[in-house]
Amino acid sequence: MTVTSQELSKMSLFAGIQEEELSPMLHCLQSFEKSYQKGELILLESHAVRNVGLILSGVVHMVKEDEEGSETLILSMKEGELFGESFSCGSHMDARVSFLAAARSTILFLPFHRVIHTCNMTCTFHHRLIENMVRMIGDKNVQLMRKIEIISQKTLREKVLTYLRLQAETQQSQRITVPLGRVELADYLCANRSALTRELAAMKQDGILDYDKNTFVLLKGASPASDCR
Repeated sequence: MTVTSQELSKMSLFAGIQEEELSPMLHCLQSFEKSYQKGELILLESHAVRNVGLILSGVVHMVKEDEEGSETLILSMKEGELFGESFSCGSHMDARVSFLAAARSTILFLPFHRVIHTCNMTCTFHHRLIENMVRMIGDKNVQLMRKIEIISQKTLREKVLTYLRLQAETQQSQRITVPLGRVELADYLCANRSALTRELAAMKQDGILDYDKNTFVLLKGASPASDCR
């Protein structure tokens, strides 16, 4: 195992499960680990999803490819987050998106049918694990709703401000560290990179925000409706 039982016990999926229970639990669930290089596909769209992936290290992107081969970044997920859970627990198990490693990543895979059905040993951790997974699925749905809120804005400026305001809310600060580079951010906002660069420069000139690389500061009076472009 690439992470210790102590490190695993701090992840949301295993909250409330005793550290000494983790090793027998993972054995009971027939979990397995796999590592991926940056840019490597973890799961391809249209393939059946039978396992829930837990990110032990690295970053995983959920992407959607159109008919012309262009990819749109839907979500960026980090250590401790799940992916594939919506498909593995649904009636249609074929993935509607692809998952790829945005950095060198190690994934712990948990067969969903073994998670959801208690074994003959009636292990005490099962109910807690299911509760934790349901809560994390709910959190993922909130993330997806936020993505819809962002891209449904009419202008690029509104999209940028809505994204930054939601990040500020999550980070509880007006000084925000964005986890995406410019190319990834443009992809996430469904925008052209050059257009995003121009818009950020214009917003800085208009006194709406300030930024240095991936650090942004929302200035007083910043509003998605202000001076929309």
